[in-house]
Amino acid sequence: MRYYRFFNLLFLTFAQFSLISFCNAQQTLIIGKVTDTIQTPLPYANILAIPQADDQDVKFAISENDGSYKLGLIKNQTYELTVSYLGYKPQTITISTTDQDLIKNFILKENPDQLDEVTIKYTPPITVKKDTITYDVTKFVTGEERKLRDALKKLPGVEVDREGNVTVQGKKVTKVLVENKTFFTGNSKLAVNNIPADAVEKVEVLDNYNEVAMLKDLQDSEDMALNILLKEDKKKFVFGDIEAGAGIKERYLVHPNLFYYSPKTNINFIGDLNNQGIKSFSFSDYLEFEGGFGKLLDDAGSYFSLFNSDFAQYLNNQDFTDNINQFGALNIRQSVSKHTDISGYLITSNSKTQTASNTLNAYQNIEDPFTEDRTVTNHLNNFFTIGKVTVDYDPTYKQDFAYNAFVKVTNNDSHGFVNTINPDQNNSITTVTDVAALNIKQNISYSRKLSKAHTATLEATYNFQNDKPITEWLTNQQILQGLIPLEDADVYNILQTKKSTSHNFNAIIKDYWVLNNFNHLYTSVGINTSFNDFINKDVQLLNDGSINNFSSAGFGNDFGYSFIDTYLGLEYKFQIGIATFKPAVFYHGYLWRTEQFDDAEAFSKNLLLPQFTTKVEFNNSEKLNFKYKLNARFPGINQLANNFVLSNFNSVYKGNNQLENQLYHSASLSYYKFSLFRNLNFNLNTSFNKRIKSVKTVSELNGIESFNTTIMFDQPEHNWMLSGRVSKKINKIRYNLSSRFSYNDYFQILNSETNLNVSKSISSTIGIETSFKNHPNVEINYTKDFNTYKALNNVSNFENDQLEVILEYDFLKDFIFKADYTFDNYNNKSLDTKTTFDTANASLFYQVEDSPWGFEINATNLFDTRFKQQNSFNAFVISDSRTFILPRIVMFKVSYKL
Repeated sequence: MRYYRFFNLLFLTFAQFSLISFCNAQQTLIIGKVTDTIQTPLPYANILAIPQADDQDVKFAISENDGSYKLGLIKNQTYELTVSYLGYKPQTITISTTDQDLIKNFILKENPDQLDEVTIKYTPPITVKKDTITYDVTKFVTGEERKLRDALKKLPGVEVDREGNVTVQGKKVTKVLVENKTFFTGNSKLAVNNIPADAVEKVEVLDNYNEVAMLKDLQDSEDMALNILLKEDKKKFVFGDIEAGAGIKERYLVHPNLFYYSPKTNINFIGDLNNQGIKSFSFSDYLEFEGGFGKLLDDAGSYFSLFNSDFAQYLNNQDFTDNINQFGALNIRQSVSKHTDISGYLITSNSKTQTASNTLNAYQNIEDPFTEDRTVTNHLNNFFTIGKVTVDYDPTYKQDFAYNAFVKVTNNDSHGFVNTINPDQNNSITTVTDVAALNIKQNISYSRKLSKAHTATLEATYNFQNDKPITEWLTNQQILQGLIPLEDADVYNILQTKKSTSHNFNAIIKDYWVLNNFNHLYTSVGINTSFNDFINKDVQLLNDGSINNFSSAGFGNDFGYSFIDTYLGLEYKFQIGIATFKPAVFYHGYLWRTEQFDDAEAFSKNLLLPQFTTKVEFNNSEKLNFKYKLNARFPGINQLANNFVLSNFNSVYKGNNQLENQLYHSASLSYYKFSLFRNLNFNLNTSFNKRIKSVKTVSELNGIESFNTTIMFDQPEHNWMLSGRVSKKINKIRYNLSSRFSYNDYFQILNSETNLNVSKSISSTIGIETSFKNHPNVEINYTKDFNTYKALNNVSNFENDQLEVILEYDFLKDFIFKADYTFDNYNNKSLDTKTTFDTANASLFYQVEDSPWGFEINATNLFDTRFKQQNSFNAFVISDSRTFILPRIVMFKVSYKL
């Protein structure tokens, strides 16, 4: 509690200081117009104000369509004000601001030597050309920056969070290029956290980015790309850095980042070997390799299949009691000719991990509610290799061809121990798993401009997946009595083998017909096919070497599932003023067939699925988007296989081959506004889903053991989410406020009773962060969470308070100190339990300017906190969990910059 009081006082003190700064921050408003010599307005002209004082920031503005501009400058400062426009001579004046606003009009003269680059001596720090912003990074950095992320933070309008996600003028960057070529998969974190800052000369921000230039104004792209332009001496040079460290209790770290660039050949290598619990590859990174989150959401079934896979569960786990991580990534790109590029990457990871947790499970919505105390420990070995080869061929502007071949090999094994104490038993179960999987994917895409009015695209994908999980449970007490036919033994040894294979082929041909500048008509025809097999066997291994097969009790599947979806789509895109509308309709014909052993059934269905999108662009920095879609999602083979299968040591599942498609409405509305003049960024998003037909789990619960199956359910269920964020920078302080509300109601079928459950959550964060040049910089965030879960007459309430403080200080020219502190106050109001825990990390880095050597001492989990507290709930269980984490680690690191 002493920590809470201290940092609460710190927060209030800093808030008061921020309020004073807010009140005292005065701006002088500079307004005017930019025209040519005959008074023609010049839109998108660049107005830059470079302060004479070192502790002030560069300010810039962009002229509107009528040539007008607004620029807010700090009072009582002297600036060099420069106005530039392509094809015109730049004009520079010096102004000193006072308490009075100023009117400054600029008349630019044409530059007769505009094609002679040698005569143009002035290079503005920032240039803007409609969808492209170019920053001259060398004009903003001071030399102590280590990685690209440090340099990006100093660019006006650019923000970088701690993970390495980049936003520019309030919009998230979705792809990173280096010298116009994709860097690895384009994930921003790999680039900004590893590319050395001193190798970068310019950064281009490309809005509405499309890899195929001819499709830029045809396809609806909300992507934003960063194009990193290297310094001339880095374009044919090996650069990068190597970091090595050692610490107490035999902790170690080796982290090389090596880059080679030339006009035709790019080679990048990133390696990581450590036992600090640092993962170099996360689930979000994995999504990028699978095509990106946005693309996966178009096929929600594929996304949830990925999310629930064993591989994804490992990537999502960030809390360990011990971890050894071995990671290597190699990326090569070769320009074979002017029109052909071949690129590829190979990523390999091998991790050994130990995890531990203690969970209090409160079972609700049954005749006799009870509580289970469960302790779980696990030793996991996770290996994966991902490789990809891409061939890009664009012989002319009118043609573009790409071929991709992707392979993923995974092998995950674990040795787990579960101890459960509940009213019916006190049991210990050992679980041994081995999951081997192979995934091969090939994709071709071809785009061609057929005429001035017509452009056609073809995209086809083949995907092969083969999974072979093996699971073994060992216990000295009987489990799932009445569900599995166990024979008496001193130790019950239950073995499950599974094998699932799938072949998927998808193809779509689309014609983009440009009727005129304001009316487009798009026609598409496509096919999705899937052929799947699922085999499982559940048996008991007896002491005499014989096998007790559970097939006599209805266990074991040999299930086949084929699915064909053919569709025709029509989209009409038209523009009225600042608004663009695109109604669309897709007609699908579905055929599917199931076969369990020799029993086969065939099904068919036709569906008409409408869509509608609207985009209102008030200007380049203020937009409104609305999307609506009627979705149909068909079940996977695991949900259809209609014999029993063991799901876990305490649950049995039986599929239903009569399942059809889920049907649900989804709608979203987003509003975005960014004001460079006011340093204001505002985002508002809301989404609504209504399920009108869904696949529903039916559960029979006996103690902690359950039998589950699925049925089609036609009662409506709803989900609503509302989130907003506002960010305002005044002087050297940025103020952030964000909030998120979610509502979800859904039906639960438990022990033959159907009940409506409702969950609500509200989370709000208020924060401030400073950006001083010669003083320590602090970021403070306070988050308050409320969660309510209602089922029958039971209402469960949870609250959580989190205070986060981050400090960064560059001092004595060669030192960089960083520290962060997080305090959590968790309260389960229903069980009247409260838990507080805090974590802290700190590092001190030293590097003499122009020296390749750097030295750092780093400490994580300074208070030696041993667990994190969290809550979760599902249809019938409310859980309070303690997840144990790594102890305090102190490291000494040495880095060498090539």
